[in-house]
Amino acid sequence: MTWNAPNLPSDKHCFFGCEGGFSQGFYSGLNVNTKSDDNINHIHANLQHIAQYFGLNKEALNLLNQGVSANVAYISAPSWDSLYADGVVTDKPEIILCIRTADCAPVLLADYKHGIIGAAHAGWRGAIGGVIQNTIELMLQKGAVLSNISAAVGPCIGQNSYEVDDNFYQQFISANPQNKQFFITGTAQHYFFNLEAFCVNILRSYCLKDISYSQQDTYALANKYYSFRRYTHQGLVSKPKCFPTELSAITL
Repeated sequence: MTWNAPNLPSDKHCFFGCEGGFSQGFYSGLNVNTKSDDNINHIHANLQHIAQYFGLNKEALNLLNQGVSANVAYISAPSWDSLYADGVVTDKPEIILCIRTADCAPVLLADYKHGIIGAAHAGWRGAIGGVIQNTIELMLQKGAVLSNISAAVGPCIGQNSYEVDDNFYQQFISANPQNKQFFITGTAQHYFFNLEAFCVNILRSYCLKDISYSQQDTYALANKYYSFRRYTHQGLVSKPKCFPTELSAITL
């Protein structure tokens, strides 16, 4: 499934799901995880399919070497897996900024009036560490204006699927007691965390006027999205990094 945010031009961005594509077996669909052991030719075909959505070739895609950081970089030319960062900003046309996820929240941002776009990989560590804020700040440094920035949080794991322990909870409460609002109490010192709402709240803290979010749970929608947590619960992740991921992308 693909999801287009209502506040971003549909021909300039897309949150791609797992449907379609050339990968087979465990990776079936539109897998773009170049660190996995999926057939590399299938991955390249998937990337070309995505690039063609924007009328470009796969060489225009910028693929970050993502981790769990809050590091954000400005780019003037695309690269594949060589830039270690979890956020990226550009003011150059014909570059497709990409974020790969399988439960984490992809965040796309754009000030089309001033020609600045950004993308962030907001897993819980990156989100609490400031990756969204750092992406916005770098956009502002490059000439974006807050009142013109539109932001969209794409499909990610939903609160009902995201059970966490007390140590996880305490990290967020220690950072800011008001973060309690993003948790529902479970049983035996377990909680359910709302990653999407946490990301939206960060965007609202910048007084952005144009924010959208998908409300689609990647864990629950098994036929539409990849989910690392779902695959782990099913015992399907046999090696680190060997799981399928989907792509969220934006261009000028």
